[in-house]
Amino acid sequence: MIEWIISILLLIGGGFVLVGSIGLVKMPDFFMRLHGPTKATTLGMASLLTAAIIFFSTTQAGVSMKEVLISLFLLLTAPISGYMMIKSAIHHKIESIERTTGKDNIEEDV
Repeated sequence: MIEWIISILLLIGGGFVLVGSIGLVKMPDFFMRLHGPTKATTLGMASLLTAAIIFFSTTQAGVSMKEVLISLFLLLTAPISGYMMIKSAIHHKIESIERTTGKDNIEEDV
């Protein structure tokens, strides 16, 4: 039963990492490209590390603290680094496509 749980977590994690990587390559501008690594890939890595925690906890005595620390570090630093990159891009006035500017595309009648 544990092998099934580990396998499912590995497949889910691999799927999220794949989707995040494809999003990093395929999205049209910098602001949209950050969604892949900061959201999908972080969730995928959390799933992969959860599978590693379960695996090493069942094969060894006790909980593997390395994976727990890696998970905490990843879940704390990925959103912060994404936020800092966005702030830097806004400061340097990096161009974006019209859909990511946050402005309404509807013209009002005057």
